[in-house]
Amino acid sequence: MNSRDLRSRISWLFIGFFIFALAVHVPIPGINRPVWEAMLAGGELFKLLGMFTGNALNKFSIVALGITPYINASIIMQLLTVVSPQLKDMQKEGGEIGRRQIVKYTRWLTIVLAFIQSTVMVTALSRHVDPNDPSNPAGWVFVSHHPVFLAGIIVTLVAGTCFMIWLGETMSEKSLGSGVSLLIFAGIVMSYPMYLMQTLQAAQAGGARAGLSLVVFFLMSLGIVVSIIIMTLAVRKVPIQFPKRQVGNRVMGGQSTFIPVKVNNAGVISIIFAVSLLYLPSTLVGLIPATAPDWAQQFKEVVTNFLNSGNPLYNVFYAAMVIFFTYFYSSIAFSPEDIADNLKKQGGFIPGIRPGRATADYLGRLLSRLNLVSGLFLAMLAIVPNYIMKLTNVNTFMLGSTSLLIIVGVALDTMSQIQARMVLRNYQGFMK
Repeated sequence: MNSRDLRSRISWLFIGFFIFALAVHVPIPGINRPVWEAMLAGGELFKLLGMFTGNALNKFSIVALGITPYINASIIMQLLTVVSPQLKDMQKEGGEIGRRQIVKYTRWLTIVLAFIQSTVMVTALSRHVDPNDPSNPAGWVFVSHHPVFLAGIIVTLVAGTCFMIWLGETMSEKSLGSGVSLLIFAGIVMSYPMYLMQTLQAAQAGGARAGLSLVVFFLMSLGIVVSIIIMTLAVRKVPIQFPKRQVGNRVMGGQSTFIPVKVNNAGVISIIFAVSLLYLPSTLVGLIPATAPDWAQQFKEVVTNFLNSGNPLYNVFYAAMVIFFTYFYSSIAFSPEDIADNLKKQGGFIPGIRPGRATADYLGRLLSRLNLVSGLFLAMLAIVPNYIMKLTNVNTFMLGSTSLLIIVGVALDTMSQIQARMVLRNYQGFMK
């Protein structure tokens, strides 16, 4: 690993960001922008997806779906790997060929999910008309409701997702870290300059009191970022002892090491699951037209009032879902049985714990305690930003817990990638 290769990878990192930024600003023709922007203002899920895509959904560009179908496909494949013995054997014992096959399945599943998601979205939006004059195209999201025109939009959205997959995998191969994570990182960061400009303009118009509130807001935000960094890097070191054994005339083994168990094994996945399930009902009821019966309008009002961040019952339910999904996903990402089995095969053991089932039970209890800590932290992280925005009256800067977790996680991973390659380069120079 030489300095030229590292510079090349860093260059590819920014080249990928530049290509993604260009794609975000290539809109799909035939969209009624004022009507689409009015719909976005009332859809919380659209705001969340738009933030992940660098406002590509807000512009209804060719990459409006972003990399979201690929994330969903990856999560589904992880769940299927636990359920299906064939996929589990393919991942664990299939080697490089097995991993490539799982990647292939993930790509095909991404295309299927992108097609379903784009079809549902385009079909729902094509039914949005002006209740006073349904035949007036000025109230339509699309300038035409012809099936061929709508099919062209669906194909374009699916093709945009395929392009994002190619760009992400190319960045994974030629740049630093996971290309998909880097694209999500870029999509979130691209939205921040607009938020910052709107916030500064609002503070300038509000006077000294608004400026003080803005300072308090950013200090609290900095505290949240620091806590995320601490929780992301926190590990519980489980000591491991390997016994001495004699091979011929040599005595081998006897060293002590440890297993670093991350405190936050679920990462951002638990919050994404909870947010998606909570925002989905509000988005679906948002599609109920104004001409619907009275009972439908009452149902829409009840759902909208419950799914309000200012509702204490909603926040309690949100926190409970985050904690539940933290336990759920951690049980998939970290398997005490597999670790105990591998330690037993290698002759290692935890001091004071019998190998085999006792080791698995010990790791299971340890994981349960860590999940409680991380679940409470993630639940607090999911709720606190809303109260910070209300306390400081700063509503123009979207302080999302999901976005902050992704930004900090990807930034730390990229820094570790650069440091690892720099260390490798130094070792190679020493050996020469």
